[in-house]
Amino acid sequence: MTTAIVAPPLCRNFIKGHWVESRSGQTIERRNPANLLEVTSVAPLSTREEVREAIAAAKAAFPVWRDTPAPIRGRVVARAAALMEAQKDALARTLCREEGKTLKESLIEVERSINILEFIAGEGRRMGGETIPSELTGNVAYTIKQPLGVVGAITPWNFPMAIPVWKVAPALVAGNTVVLKPAELTPECATRVVNILHEAGTPPGVLNLVLGAGEEVGDELLRDPEVRAISFTGSNEVGGHIYALAARQMKKCQCEMGGKNPVVVLRDADLVRATEAVVLGAFGSSGQRCTATSRVVVEEAVADEFVKMLLKRTERMQIGNGLDPHVDLGPVVDEQQMKTILRYLEIGKKEAQLLAGGQRVAGHAYENGYFIAPTVFDHVAWDSPLAQEEIFGPVLSVIRVRNFEEALRVANSVKYGLSSSIFSNDARRIFEFIDQIETGITHVNAPTVASEAQMPFGGIKATGVGLREMGRVAIDFYTELKAVYIDYTGRGS
Repeated sequence: MTTAIVAPPLCRNFIKGHWVESRSGQTIERRNPANLLEVTSVAPLSTREEVREAIAAAKAAFPVWRDTPAPIRGRVVARAAALMEAQKDALARTLCREEGKTLKESLIEVERSINILEFIAGEGRRMGGETIPSELTGNVAYTIKQPLGVVGAITPWNFPMAIPVWKVAPALVAGNTVVLKPAELTPECATRVVNILHEAGTPPGVLNLVLGAGEEVGDELLRDPEVRAISFTGSNEVGGHIYALAARQMKKCQCEMGGKNPVVVLRDADLVRATEAVVLGAFGSSGQRCTATSRVVVEEAVADEFVKMLLKRTERMQIGNGLDPHVDLGPVVDEQQMKTILRYLEIGKKEAQLLAGGQRVAGHAYENGYFIAPTVFDHVAWDSPLAQEEIFGPVLSVIRVRNFEEALRVANSVKYGLSSSIFSNDARRIFEFIDQIETGITHVNAPTVASEAQMPFGGIKATGVGLREMGRVAIDFYTELKAVYIDYTGRGS
């Protein structure tokens, strides 16, 4: 008996409430990075004309959606949370096969997406301004938040469900209409998110999806004058281009970009706890997250002991296809990312001490995937490429310092400023670190990678420009603040 070959799903655009095939005639295959023999989906490389159609649909839908009461808009997002909860196992498997995360990590991402939807849905009932005392008798002064119009969302492959959710959901609750352009590597994940919001009751044209390359689809979103704002997550190179182009067109812009996140381990730290947090932060999601721990800055007094514990914990990590529940570390996302990481590994071998990993994983079980061994470099110079440049892979640099003051200086020595962590029981040092660390997020005695739906997310310096995402402040980017003055005396001026 022969087994029937199941054709991979053909992903389509979603425009004006309908799933439509692209007219471009060009497609790209997406293969499972853990098993390159498996084609997970086929997606179109859509045209600029199709982007303009999506923008036109969003513009036409805006007046009715804007005038829909915010609590009703929030109710649609709340229904999406319930639908995602019902489908979370299937969604996690899609994410695991398409992006490469382990099934456990994929479930965490889906659950985080649900949390964001639940929280942002409530903003429909909280999205108020404030009443401010007027200096004039018989006058009332207050503020209101109003939607922008058509918003473009450009999202990356490393959190292919959570990031579209945390951009699209607040935009919708605020009353905007949206055109979503996801990464080419994860079209099916984005398709599943959009379909859930469609099933939840998003009216035709309010949410649109266009699949394709950034050079065409993303660029058209940037250049079309009907798009009032752009929210982007991705590389600094692309983000800088987007920010500059948006500024020239006076578009509102939000860019969340790279990170080179430090964990500072002081001599009084709980080393067991610190070791677990560093391994989770450095190697979870194969290091492919902007909040990943890429540097551990450790006081010399405990460095040898800490490194010994770190290596022992790293050696226990199981590498393989993320669908296997025993696997801790899946593949990196594609060949290009793998080559970038391998290039940095060769640089690192020349400038630091390689203690673990440092190569592509060999063997029959791994030959059809992009597997990189979890890698630890010791005695890394603070100003070296390993310590300064974002690698976006399972690569950890150990930087030894003499004291807290040097640790803080090294932690702040990079151009990025997303997340950080300190392990210590010294209250004075902890609060000095909180005050002086140059990151938008910081943790105490916890990994760099944690974030919650009700808290703002974002970085400073070269990491981020524009307003923060997530939390209550997420609404601020997607609204304009209007000041209102009412003279009810009838006297006139």
